[in-house]
Amino acid sequence: MTGLVHGLAQGRADAVKMNSAGPLGARVRPRLFLIACAVAAGAVLIDQGTKALALSRLSEQARIPLLGDWLGLQLAFNPGTVMSLGSGSTWLLTIIAAAASVALLIAATRARTAGWAVAIGLLWGGAVGNLLDRLLAPPGFGRGHVTDFLAYGNLFIGNLADVILGVGVALGILLYVSQSKGRRSSHQPDEHRSTPKDI
Repeated sequence: MTGLVHGLAQGRADAVKMNSAGPLGARVRPRLFLIACAVAAGAVLIDQGTKALALSRLSEQARIPLLGDWLGLQLAFNPGTVMSLGSGSTWLLTIIAAAASVALLIAATRARTAGWAVAIGLLWGGAVGNLLDRLLAPPGFGRGHVTDFLAYGNLFIGNLADVILGVGVALGILLYVSQSKGRRSSHQPDEHRSTPKDI
């Protein structure tokens, strides 16, 4: 009887401790969150470093070919998104990018696998990389033009943040598809299961 009372008291104490941590704290997995943070930080450093290098070495007038006419290096400043879409709404794009960065921060706290932590970190880092340009680059706070330097033929000019975002999206799709297949296969009946034979 004494052991039962002690067990109930201990269980109640554990429940109180969990409630005091809050619902968000109960969901956070520190190791996976740190993976997402490390990937995001690395993505931002790579993005901002290559943009600084492009600003110091490249020109808006001359293109340096890398793969013939398919890919080259040329400096450009984009007030919009891909192919300069939304170039007249830079403030709105800044707000959207900031909201996306906060949402990805929350998503990073809820990552359940290392794969998802990496995918979220890539998306988070790519979003923050371009957001920093919006906030800090000319012509002013919140209206900054994104530095681009990867010229894809005559289509558009982008940067490594865009590439990182694309890799993050592709990884997320692969993870989602593989998990969906896993769930479907786990719910399917086992066709090879042995059945009782007639005697």
